Amino acid sequence: MTHRGLFIGGSWRDSGDGATVDVENPATGQVLASVADATPADGLAALTAAHDAQKQWAATPARTRGEILRAAFELLTERREQFAELMTAEMGKPLAEAKGEVAYGSEFFRWFAEESVRAGGTWSAAPDGASRLLTMRQPVGPALLITPWNFPLAMGTRKIGAAVAAGCTMVVKPATQTPLTMLALADLLREAGLPAGVLNVVTTTRTAELVEPLVRDPRTRKLSFTGSTPIGRLLMEQSAEQLLRLSLELGGNAPFLVFADADLDAAVDGAMAAKMRNMGQACTAANRFLVHESVAAEFTARFADRMAALRVGEDVGPLIDARARAKVAELVDDAVRLGARTLVGGAPVDGPGYYYPPTVLTDVPPEAALNHEEIFGPVAPIATFTDDAEAVARANDTEFGLVAYVFTRDLARAVRVSEALEAGMVGVNQGIVSHPAAPFGGIKASGFGREGGAEGIDEYLETKYVGLAV
Repeated sequence: MTHRGLFIGGSWRDSGDGATVDVENPATGQVLASVADATPADGLAALTAAHDAQKQWAATPARTRGEILRAAFELLTERREQFAELMTAEMGKPLAEAKGEVAYGSEFFRWFAEESVRAGGTWSAAPDGASRLLTMRQPVGPALLITPWNFPLAMGTRKIGAAVAAGCTMVVKPATQTPLTMLALADLLREAGLPAGVLNVVTTTRTAELVEPLVRDPRTRKLSFTGSTPIGRLLMEQSAEQLLRLSLELGGNAPFLVFADADLDAAVDGAMAAKMRNMGQACTAANRFLVHESVAAEFTARFADRMAALRVGEDVGPLIDARARAKVAELVDDAVRLGARTLVGGAPVDGPGYYYPPTVLTDVPPEAALNHEEIFGPVAPIATFTDDAEAVARANDTEFGLVAYVFTRDLARAVRVSEALEAGMVGVNQGIVSHPAAPFGGIKASGFGREGGAEGIDEYLETKYVGLAV
């Protein structure tokens, strides 16, 4: 895992102007490594490599593509420790959680290895009997994949696995803060047998200057982006020129609903998982806790005790950088200024690294900014509701619609509430919904398109219809 250059056309190279960018360890603030800082010309070179490889890769048998993904899954599983240590160093998540991400991320390669041979078409007779109706699935073409820093492995495997299975070549632009994992993954895929030019990786600080020409280039046929809603909107505008196929997985503001009949042990366990995965730095993180007034005191006390028991620096890693920590502190200070009470945490941790402690707030007024903005940190604001209608209305009172969590022992309520919630995913009595075999994605300002599941490969395939006279 020593490569620090750009991966273009199967070879490692420096950036066109020789520039580099430092990668920082958020636990210490120290520089880990320097990687190539790609120019827009480097991005176009990567697209040329993908375009040149597309025809041959699309003609590669699906079984062959699947076997490459299976080999990559096995290699990643064997090297779980190495990849976990690399992620912990560049992103800050605790080692146990990093190992969990490797296990989760590698499963996308196994899943799409199996899906690659299932992307078939259909054959039927026309109703009038005069012709036969044939449909076939074909790869969209070269794809631009932009991945975030918070899950530097899994967000890559989720996109790359689907593209490889479908027969699409790609240019991957990983987040500036966490490029090392993607560079290591590119080398692993090369070792697994992925042909030159199918996967190209460009690391850069000049993201806007590099990405826009790629989005506007007619050789690009697909864009998949995971990141903030404002950037997603901008990319959607830019992609309109070429009418690109789009998958946008954007921001979230997940409600966590605890009803009066909920199993509180399960609800607290679910709250810890939904809030503290990745230190709250996840688009699926529970952002607003809405608890029925009859169980609010008990739930809050139990949850606060669990949050207070977490050890900063061991159970809880740092936030990604100083700006992220400052944003979390600003949201907490705003809520407290407006009348919220702090039960646990509430102030940045002194010392090296970008740590913010697990924090629980109660009596958070509706106008507090953290009710409307994605917190992206280990902060849990708790409010109460009186009935199901109020719970659903408050849960839906956001422009976002990625995921929601529901805790109840009433099956009928679980179905009613799940149907009423404006979210692309709902976790019922569980605090983690992500699964390689399930479609991941949102609605409203959380974007559109799905990753994972049987739907994941569809994002990279076109349907062609052929009418046959008989």
